[in-house]
Amino acid sequence: MNRSAAKKIKPRSTGKPDIELGKRIRLRRVEQKISQSDLGDKLGVSFQQVQKYEKGVNRVGAARLQQIATALDVPVTFFYDGDNKAREVDSLLFLDSAFSLRLLRAYSKIKDQTVQRQLVALMESIAANED
Repeated sequence: MNRSAAKKIKPRSTGKPDIELGKRIRLRRVEQKISQSDLGDKLGVSFQQVQKYEKGVNRVGAARLQQIATALDVPVTFFYDGDNKAREVDSLLFLDSAFSLRLLRAYSKIKDQTVQRQLVALMESIAANED
Protein backbone atom coordinates (compact mmCIF):
# COMPACT_ATOMS: atom_id res chain seq x y z
CA MET A 1 0.00 0.00 0.00
CA ASN A 2 1.40 3.39 -0.86
CA ARG A 3 1.47 6.36 1.50
CA SER A 4 -1.40 8.25 -0.12
CA ALA A 5 -3.68 5.23 0.30
CA ALA A 6 -2.62 4.85 3.93
CA LYS A 7 -3.49 8.49 4.64
CA LYS A 8 -7.03 8.04 3.32
CA ILE A 9 -7.78 5.27 5.82
CA LYS A 10 -8.41 6.57 9.31
CA PRO A 11 -7.99 3.50 11.51
CA ARG A 12 -8.72 5.47 14.67
CA SER A 13 -11.86 7.20 13.41
CA THR A 14 -15.20 6.25 14.92
CA GLY A 15 -18.00 4.46 13.14
CA LYS A 16 -21.34 2.76 13.58
CA PRO A 17 -20.09 0.24 16.19
CA ASP A 18 -18.84 3.13 18.34
CA ILE A 19 -22.22 4.85 18.08
CA GLU A 20 -24.04 1.64 19.05
CA LEU A 21 -21.68 1.12 21.98
CA GLY A 22 -22.31 4.70 23.09
CA LYS A 23 -26.07 4.15 22.97
CA ARG A 24 -25.73 1.13 25.21
CA ILE A 25 -23.55 3.06 27.65
CA ARG A 26 -26.16 5.83 27.79
CA LEU A 27 -28.98 3.29 28.14
CA ARG A 28 -27.39 1.69 31.17
CA ARG A 29 -26.31 5.01 32.72
CA VAL A 30 -29.83 6.43 32.50
CA GLU A 31 -31.32 3.16 33.71
CA GLN A 32 -29.06 3.36 36.79
CA LYS A 33 -30.02 7.05 37.28
CA ILE A 34 -26.37 8.11 37.11
CA SER A 35 -25.51 11.53 35.66
CA GLN A 36 -22.76 12.01 33.10
CA SER A 37 -20.82 13.92 35.74
CA ASP A 38 -21.12 11.09 38.25
CA LEU A 39 -19.99 8.52 35.70
CA GLY A 40 -17.14 10.79 34.67
CA ASP A 41 -16.05 11.09 38.31
CA LYS A 42 -16.02 7.29 38.65
CA LEU A 43 -13.91 7.00 35.50
CA GLY A 44 -11.63 9.95 36.22
CA VAL A 45 -12.77 11.87 33.13
CA SER A 46 -14.94 14.94 32.50
CA PHE A 47 -18.66 14.74 31.77
CA GLN A 48 -17.81 16.04 28.28
CA GLN A 49 -15.71 12.93 27.70
CA VAL A 50 -18.64 10.76 28.79
CA GLN A 51 -20.82 12.67 26.31
CA LYS A 52 -18.33 11.94 23.54
CA TYR A 53 -18.32 8.24 24.41
CA GLU A 54 -22.13 8.14 24.41
CA LYS A 55 -22.42 9.93 21.06
CA GLY A 56 -19.72 7.78 19.48
CA VAL A 57 -17.49 10.78 18.82
CA ASN A 58 -14.63 9.21 20.78
CA ARG A 59 -13.80 5.52 20.76
CA VAL A 60 -13.88 3.58 24.00
CA GLY A 61 -10.76 1.50 24.62
CA ALA A 62 -10.87 -1.94 26.19
CA ALA A 63 -9.60 -0.80 29.60
CA ARG A 64 -12.02 2.14 29.69
CA LEU A 65 -14.92 -0.13 28.68
CA GLN A 66 -14.10 -2.39 31.60
CA GLN A 67 -14.15 0.63 33.92
CA ILE A 68 -17.51 1.73 32.48
CA ALA A 69 -18.96 -1.77 32.89
CA THR A 70 -17.80 -1.88 36.50
CA ALA A 71 -19.16 1.62 37.23
CA LEU A 72 -22.53 0.69 35.66
CA ASP A 73 -22.62 -2.74 37.31
CA VAL A 74 -22.88 -4.83 34.13
CA PRO A 75 -20.58 -7.31 32.41
CA VAL A 76 -18.64 -5.98 29.43
CA THR A 77 -20.71 -8.27 27.22
CA PHE A 78 -23.75 -6.07 27.94
CA PHE A 79 -22.35 -3.59 25.44
CA TYR A 80 -22.10 -6.10 22.58
CA ASP A 81 -24.52 -8.07 20.44
CA GLY A 82 -23.23 -11.50 21.46
CA ASP A 83 -25.00 -14.23 23.40
CA ASN A 84 -28.24 -13.85 21.41
CA LYS A 85 -29.18 -10.82 23.47
CA ALA A 86 -29.05 -8.39 20.53
CA ARG A 87 -32.83 -8.19 20.23
CA GLU A 88 -33.22 -7.65 23.96
CA VAL A 89 -30.68 -4.81 23.99
CA ASP A 90 -32.03 -3.30 20.76
CA SER A 91 -35.55 -3.38 22.14
CA LEU A 92 -34.33 -1.47 25.18
CA LEU A 93 -32.64 1.22 23.10
CA PHE A 94 -36.00 2.94 22.72
CA LEU A 95 -35.49 3.94 26.33
CA ASP A 96 -33.04 6.54 25.08
CA SER A 97 -35.60 9.24 25.79
CA ALA A 98 -36.89 10.66 29.03
CA PHE A 99 -40.51 10.01 28.01
CA SER A 100 -39.92 6.31 27.36
CA LEU A 101 -38.26 5.94 30.75
CA ARG A 102 -41.14 7.75 32.47
CA LEU A 103 -43.61 5.44 30.75
CA LEU A 104 -41.74 2.30 31.76
CA ARG A 105 -41.24 3.44 35.34
CA ALA A 106 -44.93 4.30 35.71
CA TYR A 107 -45.94 0.92 34.25
CA SER A 108 -43.60 -0.95 36.59
CA LYS A 109 -45.25 0.72 39.60
CA ILE A 110 -48.65 -0.74 38.71
CA LYS A 111 -49.16 -3.73 41.00
CA ASP A 112 -52.46 -5.04 39.57
CA GLN A 113 -51.70 -7.43 36.69
CA THR A 114 -55.17 -6.96 35.24
CA VAL A 115 -54.55 -3.23 34.95
CA GLN A 116 -51.13 -3.93 33.41
CA ARG A 117 -52.73 -6.20 30.78
CA GLN A 118 -55.42 -3.61 30.04
CA LEU A 119 -52.81 -0.90 29.64
CA VAL A 120 -50.76 -3.03 27.25
CA ALA A 121 -53.90 -3.90 25.23
CA LEU A 122 -54.81 -0.20 25.05
CA MET A 123 -51.32 0.77 23.86
CA GLU A 124 -51.27 -2.04 21.28
CA SER A 125 -54.66 -0.91 20.02
CA ILE A 126 -53.49 2.68 19.70
CA ALA A 127 -50.30 1.57 17.93
CA ALA A 128 -52.27 -0.61 15.49
CA ASN A 129 -54.42 2.39 14.56
CA GLU A 130 -51.26 4.44 13.82
CA ASP A 131 -50.36 2.19 10.85
